[in-house]
Amino acid sequence: MELLTVKNLSFTYPLCDVPAIQNISFSIQKGEFIVLCGATGCGKSTLLQLLKPELIPNGSQNGEILFKDTPIQKLSPEISASQIGYVMQKPEQQIVTDKVWHEMAFGLENLNTPVSVIAKRTAEMASYFGVGSWYDRSTSELSGGQKQLLNLSAVMVMCPELLILDEPTAQLDPVSASEFLTAVRKLNQDGLTVIIVEHRLEEVIPMCDRIMMMKDGKMIAFDKPEKAILSVKNSPDLLCAMPSVSRLYLEMESDGICPLTIRQGREYLAQYDITQRSIPCEPYQHSENIALQFEEVFFRYQRNSPDILKGMNLTIYENEIFCILGENGSGKSTALKASADLLPIYSGKIQVFGKKLKSYKKGALYQNCLAMLPQDVQTLFLRNTVREELEGINTGQLPFDVEKLCDRHPYDLSGGEQQLLALAKVLHANPKLLLLDEPTKGIDANSKLQLIQILRKLKENGMTIIIVTHDMELSAECADRCGMFFHGGIVSTGTPKEFFTGNYFYTTPVSRMTRDYFDNAVTVGDAVRLCKLNRKKENIS
Repeated sequence: MELLTVKNLSFTYPLCDVPAIQNISFSIQKGEFIVLCGATGCGKSTLLQLLKPELIPNGSQNGEILFKDTPIQKLSPEISASQIGYVMQKPEQQIVTDKVWHEMAFGLENLNTPVSVIAKRTAEMASYFGVGSWYDRSTSELSGGQKQLLNLSAVMVMCPELLILDEPTAQLDPVSASEFLTAVRKLNQDGLTVIIVEHRLEEVIPMCDRIMMMKDGKMIAFDKPEKAILSVKNSPDLLCAMPSVSRLYLEMESDGICPLTIRQGREYLAQYDITQRSIPCEPYQHSENIALQFEEVFFRYQRNSPDILKGMNLTIYENEIFCILGENGSGKSTALKASADLLPIYSGKIQVFGKKLKSYKKGALYQNCLAMLPQDVQTLFLRNTVREELEGINTGQLPFDVEKLCDRHPYDLSGGEQQLLALAKVLHANPKLLLLDEPTKGIDANSKLQLIQILRKLKENGMTIIIVTHDMELSAECADRCGMFFHGGIVSTGTPKEFFTGNYFYTTPVSRMTRDYFDNAVTVGDAVRLCKLNRKKENIS
């Protein structure tokens, strides 16, 4: 039974000559799990918004969208609100009440649902999603993972038939993301139809029935995962977003059934006669000079609140890229803000290039010394065009090109383009120490590769870079060292090959897939290199 049908759909935003969506047609059966993927700015979010009447953007639309054979514009407000659920990328934008219990009941209250029914449904969903232990808490006190689970719970209380998710794990740590996706998969197995846009495809592609791939507003593939991935093997900008096991396979093989899961990847590696298990690595040598140092640092947000930083000690050396990883709410961003003197510590010492923070007077810390790129880069945008934002900045000295964006509004840029614009602004301060808070949040895999190249160029030019991130692949590809943040401080550090080897959640898919065969492979490039150094067993065709 077809739940959703789209026929010849096109959409153009006001004052734009090129359509954001171009002549797309497809149908989705009841109970399917669909993954929608493509580069940032290809039209994914626009398509999702067109499927939810309350979120349809302003612009010119052609074509037809049918939900259960009814044009979507003709759905009653009650049907649209209750049967088409939508979970946004930023959980804070969706929460409208002050208490968890009230947020879960809010939608049903607006549908004039009887109190007894509201109580039953909220109790059921709170139990299903494990919300019960924080049911009475204020929504402002929740971590990012809890807020996103709350949004999902509040949507599911309405008993929708279609669940639409727009990058729901973008702000979640690996454990929270895995728990969230597991909950979504369980709902799908119970009969719920799911459409999800996600840049973290390692886990969602093995779950899905079909993948829809978009490029420049057009649908270029809509098929089972194995076939869809094979169809883009000659498109590097799309292939780089696919699961690591699939990319490894396509680097080594020209045909056959493309593996999708870690288990299938291990079965593929079992075909090799392993004689060389590791890549020779030179010991990491850091500079003698210290860029940033924490010594027994304590911080709390209020006098009577618990400590967030608890005797934190950390040393980061000049001209290295250091990635900080850890769960949501653990204090990673707090430590970064303390480094930039944006939060006052009450005990301990923080030094930047050998000087205490208090020694930097009259803004000297931010002049040719330190700059910080915040998690929400839109907070840096104050003007109506990119050209105005870049006024006074010599863009010719940047390690990337932003000239082509100059006539657009900063808020109209894709996630990757906004990151580049924000980075251009903070680099104007000519910092020697650059702090980045979740720089890959909401950007596609190809934009992430571009960012990695930029970070490497900045390091070559002598810059020290500290990154707070949930992105394991970013850390594995560009970090000199990684640190695990837990219980108010850094509990372990090491090179990517040292750090990721042996972990289960805080590691890369390649490490999980290859650990029984290779000793220090953490990236797809590592695995490809080791596969080429070994041979397939002779009895394997």
